[in-house]
Amino acid sequence: MNINDVHRVKNYLLDLQDRICKALEEEDAEGRFIEDRWQRQEGGGGRTRVLSNGRIFEQGGVNFSHVSGFSLPPSATAKRPELADRQFQAMGVSLVIHPNNPYVPTSHANVRFLIAEKPGEAPIWWFGGGFDLTPFYPFREDVIHWHQTARAACRPFGDDVYAAYKKWCDEYFFIRHRNETRGVGGLFFDDLNEWGFEKSFAFMQSVGDHYLSAYLPIVQRRKHFSFGERERNFQLYRRGRYVEFNLVYDRGTLFGLQSGGRTESILMSLPPVVHWQYNWQPEAGSEEAVLYEQYLRPQNWLDV
Repeated sequence: MNINDVHRVKNYLLDLQDRICKALEEEDAEGRFIEDRWQRQEGGGGRTRVLSNGRIFEQGGVNFSHVSGFSLPPSATAKRPELADRQFQAMGVSLVIHPNNPYVPTSHANVRFLIAEKPGEAPIWWFGGGFDLTPFYPFREDVIHWHQTARAACRPFGDDVYAAYKKWCDEYFFIRHRNETRGVGGLFFDDLNEWGFEKSFAFMQSVGDHYLSAYLPIVQRRKHFSFGERERNFQLYRRGRYVEFNLVYDRGTLFGLQSGGRTESILMSLPPVVHWQYNWQPEAGSEEAVLYEQYLRPQNWLDV
């Protein structure tokens, strides 16, 4: 791997951000992303793009960052002490979309690359990322489509890849203090380098390239569903789980804050409006109860 490989990854990520923003704007038809370019004092920077108060999307952020520094934060070195005292570059695209309509799920995706270097030693590098879906009023056909697309992203790289990274996603996006999954999962992978640079990079690209084909058909099927105050209140209550996960468990949030990243960009994943309600429980037999009873647990969505 050489400096040209790093440039290739960066160019792909910048193009991915452009493509996703363009597609989401076209789908929304009214909302537009506002770009905020920023620099980090220790090294690097990024471009944050946020769409607010759109016709379909209440808020969406699609961020690119490329930061560098002289030492990795504790969130990166705690389980990998060999990374200590190495200069690093970390780059990625991270996005979270919060729709207006409670029948349209929230979605998240992230693809990233990190390289840590030390004079006289070989660089340590890896890819990571994935995407996951958080419905409020779920439809089984939507969840199946999401996972079919995830499997399609993985299939060229091995028959067991989807199952392994689907399982990792279920385990990662589990809210332990609530004893429930954040949503219905998808893919999650990290520390990927055992395939070598070219195959690992190709896999990261496949995951990034499949996000829109996984999400937009669901948006298009559900965006016209009518809803009222009850559905909106449930959406806002369930958004609280999203906040809890991101602030308590999410590695990307911890890495960004511990490495002195730009706080506004790191926390753009949080929804604009959210409710907490003490000891709320869904009514037995209700639409809201279906989410808890049938969806918020790891399960096999495909016949694999």
